Amino acid sequence: MNSEESPQNPQTPQPPQNPSPPQGQDEPRQMTGRQRLAAGLWPPRVTRAQLIVAVLLFVLGLGLAIQVRSTNDDSALRGARQEDLVRILDELDGRTERLEDEKQRLDDQQTELENSSDQAEEARKQTREKEQQLGILAGTVAAQGPGITLTVQDPGDGVDSDLLLDAIQELRAAGAEAIQVNGVRVVAATYFSGSGGDISVDGKRIEAPYLFKVIGKPQDLEPALNIPGGVVQTLEKEQATATVADADEIVVDALRPAKRPDYARSSQ
Repeated sequence: MNSEESPQNPQTPQPPQNPSPPQGQDEPRQMTGRQRLAAGLWPPRVTRAQLIVAVLLFVLGLGLAIQVRSTNDDSALRGARQEDLVRILDELDGRTERLEDEKQRLDDQQTELENSSDQAEEARKQTREKEQQLGILAGTVAAQGPGITLTVQDPGDGVDSDLLLDAIQELRAAGAEAIQVNGVRVVAATYFSGSGGDISVDGKRIEAPYLFKVIGKPQDLEPALNIPGGVVQTLEKEQATATVADADEIVVDALRPAKRPDYARSSQ
């Protein structure tokens, strides 16, 4: 019996195999999200617009820093009490008023010289007045007028020469025209030396209590000593006491010998 040959099934085509990468080349790896972010940010790509914005922000920050520093410099006045600010303002107004009075006085002298029928006599009159004024400043003539006295008690010898010199500077800034301390006339060249209990003025030893006789406008001199952080408060920190008293008549009669300059000569 002849057997029938079974039909042969055609072969099913096979999918093509991926060719292996050539030798020496790495198979590409898929990047993570963090790696893609880092690749986008570095190296930085700075455009011209971004550079201009950065410069403007730097200038703005510098200006703000300067403004903040300037504001902090006024912190002392910002923290002051209202009555202290009023007192400081009154002192500044007093100094302005004195400068305006001096300007007016000089203008009046100029007008008198220009309008006087006898200009020579008027010039001599003003010269004598000027001589008296310079003598008061130089300490060669006595002076009298309204003013104050400042008495400093120092039981613990805590007051040194610097504190007394500070008092002189405050009084001068407030318009003091003549000062003497324990019988020593204070002039432009006056100096203080020594420490508590052993203080000298121009080489002359003085002892507590220290008595300042000051000629000037009392309404300007007294507030200058009592401003916050001023002479009176500083002396109190050293366990000393300072007493300020107004007076209608202060006599400053301690004199300094007139000294002839060795080199300076009048240019007139």
